[in-house]
Amino acid sequence: MNSKFKTLALALVALVISLGAKAQDAALIYGKLTTIDGDTYTGQIRWGKEEAYWTDLLNGTKEENDNYRYLSREDRDELRDRSRVRSSWGGFRVSWNSDDYRTTHEFQARFGDISKLEITRRSEVRLTMRNGETMYVDGGSNDFGSDIHVMDAELGKTTFRWSRVESVEFMDTPASFEKMGDVLYGTVEFYGGEYKGVIQWDHDERLSTDILDGDTRDGDVKIEFGNIASIEREGGGSQVVLKSGRDMYLRGSNDVNSENRGIIVTTEFGRVDIPWREFKKVTFSDAPANLPSYSSFANMKKLSGTVKTTDGKTLSGELIYDLDEEYGFEMLQGEDDNVKYIIPMENIRSIVPKNYEYSTVTMKNGTEVTIGEARDVSEDNDGVLVFTGSGDPTYVLWEDIEEITIN
Repeated sequence: MNSKFKTLALALVALVISLGAKAQDAALIYGKLTTIDGDTYTGQIRWGKEEAYWTDLLNGTKEENDNYRYLSREDRDELRDRSRVRSSWGGFRVSWNSDDYRTTHEFQARFGDISKLEITRRSEVRLTMRNGETMYVDGGSNDFGSDIHVMDAELGKTTFRWSRVESVEFMDTPASFEKMGDVLYGTVEFYGGEYKGVIQWDHDERLSTDILDGDTRDGDVKIEFGNIASIEREGGGSQVVLKSGRDMYLRGSNDVNSENRGIIVTTEFGRVDIPWREFKKVTFSDAPANLPSYSSFANMKKLSGTVKTTDGKTLSGELIYDLDEEYGFEMLQGEDDNVKYIIPMENIRSIVPKNYEYSTVTMKNGTEVTIGEARDVSEDNDGVLVFTGSGDPTYVLWEDIEEITIN
């Protein structure tokens, strides 16, 4: 190959790599923050230290749930009695008034599902979702009260206390902008298999510029994740291999020992939280160009599907799952051998209750998991409303469900 063609080939390779990197950058949260004084800052956003991607979750508690109005007096009484039994065994919060039997439900939505967030009180926000619907959400997680970081194009990384923030308006991530770091992506091996996706190390480190801490035989080291090829659990520490080929054994830090809070992998179907005792190895790699961008969340739909009952009935229409989840963006949770799953309802094809504690969940990409130990997939579930046509919906108790299929 002559020098002219070689130069052209190298230029094309560089262009492809550059375009791929820009496509990956679209996965990073971007928007405009307005302070209580009316000042605005626009750029990449990092919520606390944990949330940096459109697929990351804002967690809270729903203030209201009007879906209980569809229940008959008989259904309400039975739900209240079941809730009392669950509460006596250390279950979730329940009102004891004879006319108020409603359980408290969590709120979880991806940042990509949100159009605007306005802080109304210290532990309350008003959310405008991508479909225009508004709702009030209370605290209950460290997402409320966290510092918010904005990589402003002129000022660089600026950190805002929660008390100084009036609102955050989310918007499409531009093709070119100042970044806090690159996407952290790879394959996580654990005793139950392996998952590939965006990595959240120790429930904390998210970007290539974040630091892995540990002690070597020669002293403490701090390594940017962007320089790491793999981390493998070994004994009371971890074997770390750098992209240069250099390797070292680290210990003495919760980044590399049993104090690690776990490794979260955001896969194509949802989030998988793997505890340290189940973790084996992570191998980092370049992120693909098709990671979800803000535009990926624009088509917000209500849940719909079919419920087959244990007595042979089939009901089809719009669904309200667990008397709570109405939209595809809302989450189903469960565990399998201490591995926690958080799955958007829109990614689920079917749910089959197996016993009092567990259900088999099949995703639209074919992945199947049997999970339990959470109200979404156990007898603690409040049941499903099916809107089969005009008029009031049909209410189906969880114990009467054979299978739910989601469109």
